[in-house]
Amino acid sequence: MATAADTTVQPAPVRPFAQALKDAQTRITTHMDARLGGDDALHAAMRYAVTGGKMLRGFLVLESARLHGVAEAAALEAALAIECIHAYSLVHDDLPCMDDDDLRRGQPTVHRKWDEAMAVLAGDSLQTFAFELLADPRIGPHALTLIRGLAQASGKDGMVSGQMLDIAAETATRPLDLEQITHLQNRKTGCLISWSATAGAVMAGADEAPLRRYADALGLAFQIADDILDVEGDAAKVGKAVRKDADAGKATFVSLLGLDAAKKRAKTLMEQACDALTPYGDAAETLKDTARFVISRDS
Repeated sequence: MATAADTTVQPAPVRPFAQALKDAQTRITTHMDARLGGDDALHAAMRYAVTGGKMLRGFLVLESARLHGVAEAAALEAALAIECIHAYSLVHDDLPCMDDDDLRRGQPTVHRKWDEAMAVLAGDSLQTFAFELLADPRIGPHALTLIRGLAQASGKDGMVSGQMLDIAAETATRPLDLEQITHLQNRKTGCLISWSATAGAVMAGADEAPLRRYADALGLAFQIADDILDVEGDAAKVGKAVRKDADAGKATFVSLLGLDAAKKRAKTLMEQACDALTPYGDAAETLKDTARFVISRDS
């Protein structure tokens, strides 16, 4: 069977961000329908959890793969894998024992549409399915590096660790300071974004340092934008409850920096992300547009 390494192609033409994102959403959703069949409730809940989001992480995988000429078959497996991991994290985060949310992406959360047991099982299945996807021979000779990286980014030293720190902060005697909240968000949000943005380089066996620098800045900008949305956002557009952080007295980039300073920090990070892409020249223009979108989005 062909591998990512021996089926590389020349990078596809650069497209406007909105068009590229919409195309990525369509491609990932179509791939999900093909790879995640099954007509029972578990499969339905898994598909429901993945469907409807921005799929920004999967998009980053596809864009980094495009930059490195990685074959479509390998890129889509990796893109769907990260969307499954992200969806599983949201399904579990929404549970009553965690953030206790009733709304996600403008729709009832999985435990509200089905029940808590189904939400746990769907999340568990999405997590393991992600690694099944990355073990596909089409990923190529660097599959183990990709799998190990996702395990680290999503587990005890990554996203789950960040969620644990977030929960602990809710009952801490003192609010987190700026350094602590930056560390928390780098793990909770940044690790998966970093894996996504570097996946194409990893699959191609190329230098991932420029994309890692890009992702580090992008991930932090993304979280600051989320904190700004919690203050200024419209729940109907955001697709989930807003102003929960302020009501809970939770430390955020906005509460620590102030709204104007948080916006300036996000803009600086966006510029740093764009500068990191200099080695790719014009081919990275879509990823630069992504950074601009992250700090200006309303959902």
